[in-house]
Amino acid sequence: MRNVIVMGAGGRDFHDFNVVFREDADTHVVAFTAAQIPGIDDRRYPPSLAGPLYPDGIPIVPEERLLDEIREHAVDEVVLAYSDLAHADVMHKASTVLAAGADFRLLGPRSTMLVATKPVVAVTAVRTGCGKSQTSRYVGRYLLDAGLRVVLVRHPMPYGDLERMAVQRFATLEDIDAAHPTVEEREEYELPVRLGMVVYAGVDYGAILARAEEEADVILWDGGNNDFSFFAPDLTIVVVDPMRPGHELSYHPGETNVRLADVVVVNKIESAPLGAVERVLEDVRSVNPHAHVVFARSPVRLEPGPSLEGKRVLVVEDGPTLTHGGMAFGAGTVAARAAGAAELVDPRPYAVGTIADVLARYPEVDVLPAMGYSDEQLRELERTIDACDCDVVVTGTPIDLSHIVRSRHPIRHATYELEEAGGVPLADVLEPVVRAATPCATSVS
Repeated sequence: MRNVIVMGAGGRDFHDFNVVFREDADTHVVAFTAAQIPGIDDRRYPPSLAGPLYPDGIPIVPEERLLDEIREHAVDEVVLAYSDLAHADVMHKASTVLAAGADFRLLGPRSTMLVATKPVVAVTAVRTGCGKSQTSRYVGRYLLDAGLRVVLVRHPMPYGDLERMAVQRFATLEDIDAAHPTVEEREEYELPVRLGMVVYAGVDYGAILARAEEEADVILWDGGNNDFSFFAPDLTIVVVDPMRPGHELSYHPGETNVRLADVVVVNKIESAPLGAVERVLEDVRSVNPHAHVVFARSPVRLEPGPSLEGKRVLVVEDGPTLTHGGMAFGAGTVAARAAGAAELVDPRPYAVGTIADVLARYPEVDVLPAMGYSDEQLRELERTIDACDCDVVVTGTPIDLSHIVRSRHPIRHATYELEEAGGVPLADVLEPVVRAATPCATSVS
């Protein structure tokens, strides 16, 4: 019997356990550790999901307790199962584990990818905030326009009741509201549903895949952070970001995605610094010279509202992009500056509760991250915005925050969608998937 700890962040950790360890009688998973996402530790992976070998479930503890857990349970192996870590950080974690006497392991695609009976297009990225979601929507629209039933399966975000969230299906906005999602979940689910896609997410991706196959002609995997797909793809599209040149080969498992890619989308070319696109292309070609390359823009557009010219503006940006994505700003900042804002207001003097804690952990961030992993945190975000001495609030989040956050300040929302700008047309690389999926659609009709 080998004692194992799975290091995670409430996503791949559970998937890796389900497909590799859940039915392995020679392995005992003594704990999950949790990082990156606030409030997901000090709970249990429930017996109903853990299986008969774990009648009491499995504890989930803060990653800070890793060494204590290794010593207390005589752990033989630690499995790293979360994403968007610098290569050096991965090896620091490995060195910590090895020095404690345990083995350190990464599980790869062959061990963890489930095989679907329907064609799968996987959209992944090299970092959080590259533009993966708008790329997924762009691909999804193309497949819908081809007459296919598209089911989008989102990388897990199980930050609530794990049993209740085991398999989640969203076909309407009412379905999303009923799930009482976090801000991050709502951002990922609303727009695909509005486009006409059915969205699945949850914890048990074997069960999710079985459900998705029943109603899909093609399955669209929408990755989280820079993780690789849980499903074996027929086509892998990877988004790279010339705003962060060099990151495509220096983050885990983003580099894995580049090496796996059939298609590389070089996004944000309209905003990239001089020479950055060439640097990214050089890196991509050094490890995957046969990948098709698509160039794309993500132009930012402000929805109607009061003028920003000469105004003091508070910018609220997508939370994960600023935190584990490592960006200091996002679409809201770009929009506010382009619209003539005189000053971008520092949120720190006005931040309360866990919002102040987040800003303290990320001193390089001068805008407000849209954190809302609980009702309490969402209210703290609301109080921070209200306390701010500004004229207008600009939100660069995927959804319009004014629908869920009340504010005494007027709010303008910055939107962005993918636009192709050269290279190999995505339609060309998607056409074989359409041909493979179309007989399924014909047989159903």
